[in-house]
Amino acid sequence: MELVDLVYDLIKKFPRSEAIILVPQLLRATNSVPCNIAEGSYRQSKKEFTQFLFIAKGSLSETLTLQEVAYKRKYVNEEEREKIRTLSKDIFNLLSALIRALS
Repeated sequence: MELVDLVYDLIKKFPRSEAIILVPQLLRATNSVPCNIAEGSYRQSKKEFTQFLFIAKGSLSETLTLQEVAYKRKYVNEEEREKIRTLSKDIFNLLSALIRALS
């Protein structure tokens, strides 16, 4: 949820021209991470939960790619970029460890 909060704060600085493409896509990808973890945790089996964790990892990768687009367009500065990257790496590692534990 910390990543979601961070992205919501960052998009406030994006130009209005990105309200149609980049902002909604970035929000969908970012929100998808905790939503897939939550949804998977209520599934009937470890296998189903694991599948949702892989989807969360994919959404996390999409979030990183979209924030890189925002950085290249100068909507995000280096410090903000690094904060997202560090937090994303931590989440990725936690997801990977949980997947291993469930396997």
